[in-house]
Amino acid sequence: MKTKTLIFLLFAVAASVFATKEFSSQSQNDPWTTQQLLAPADLANTLKNPKSPQPIVFSIGMQAVIKGSIDIGPVMEKDNLDQLKQKLDKLPKNSNIVVYCGCCPFSRCPNVRPAMALLKTMQFTNYKLLNLPQNVKVDWIDKGYPVSE
Repeated sequence: MKTKTLIFLLFAVAASVFATKEFSSQSQNDPWTTQQLLAPADLANTLKNPKSPQPIVFSIGMQAVIKGSIDIGPVMEKDNLDQLKQKLDKLPKNSNIVVYCGCCPFSRCPNVRPAMALLKTMQFTNYKLLNLPQNVKVDWIDKGYPVSE
C-alpha cells in the first residue's frame, strides 16, 4: 500500500512540475506582462467618464466593437499590421494605448501577439492589452460595456 501511495505522490508531483513548466514557457512567449493586461471594467469606466484621460483604443481584430476604437483590422495580415505601424508612427512614445481583438481566447488569437510585439519593438511605454480571455462578446458586449453604434 505504501508503494502505491508513494508512486501516486511521485506522479502527482511530476505532473505538477510539468504543468508549471508548460504554463510558464507559454507565458514567456507572450509579448506582454500581466501588468499590461487591462481589465474590461477599468476601460469601460474610463470610457464612460469624460473627465478621465481617454486612451487611444485600437481594434486589431475583425471589427471595432468598442465605442471610440479605431478599426485596424486583423493584424495577422501584413497590410493591417503596417497600417497599425503607420498610425503608431504619428504618436508620442508615451501615448496611452489600448489594443484588443476579442476574436477568440488569447491562447489561440493570431492578432494580439503581433500588435503587442510591434508596440514593444517601437518602444512605446504606456500600452495595454485589453484582457478579453474568452472573446469580445462574452468579456465586453454581454457585460453592457460601451459599444460602437
